[in-house]
Amino acid sequence: MESIKNLVEYYDELYPVSLAQQTFYETLAQKYPHPAKVLSIGCGTGVLCHRLAKDDVDVTGLETQRELLDSASLKYRNQLMSLRYFQMSTLEMTRFLGKKFYNIISCLNSRIIFIHDKTLMRKFFFDCKELLADGGKVVLQLFNFEKYKNSAKCCLPELSSARVRYKSVLSKCQDGSFLIDSFLEKNNKSMPVYEQAKVYPLRKSEIEEFSKEAGFKSAQFFSGYDGLSSYEDSDYLLAVLD
Repeated sequence: MESIKNLVEYYDELYPVSLAQQTFYETLAQKYPHPAKVLSIGCGTGVLCHRLAKDDVDVTGLETQRELLDSASLKYRNQLMSLRYFQMSTLEMTRFLGKKFYNIISCLNSRIIFIHDKTLMRKFFFDCKELLADGGKVVLQLFNFEKYKNSAKCCLPELSSARVRYKSVLSKCQDGSFLIDSFLEKNNKSMPVYEQAKVYPLRKSEIEEFSKEAGFKSAQFFSGYDGLSSYEDSDYLLAVLD
């Protein structure tokens, strides 16, 4: 069960675009012919999409949740900004989007784990390779699930802002599948976001395996957008595939 509407109001403050993140994408975009073409999968409320489009990047945002997409569409845009949004899942993207078109494909904020089937997760990597232009890169940012691989139940890193806290609990079922429960806490009240939602806690070793199968040449791993820290002990994992 999902209650995404509870998250929409707080999404921008829980997932802000940091200076390191902005610098990372600006530096990456400069490596490609102007304007660089970016596909943001699970774009949420479009904060990063909007920021990149303001910097003359051509941006396409995909989102499955209508409430988040509506919020993204409400953000101010002028006629010079090349930015578009589609309500679309990863299963549909190779059917409707241009092949060999995008210089950068990104899926951030652990949204990739909601591709909850291993076969479909493998397909995701093949589909990204099909959409990626020559010399392009895929950027994935998610929880570092290597830290929790031996846990039947664990609390994932908490997000917080001045107004709210966002907590998630990952549980392993007897059949080996995983479920996540996420909720917001504000003024001692709890508001559900995901209840017993199926997820696939993708680990570094699987990213390496799936990306190699799909034809990617390399996979680099970092703890964050500055690329300076090791990922082993980090709460988050940043993967860059090319």
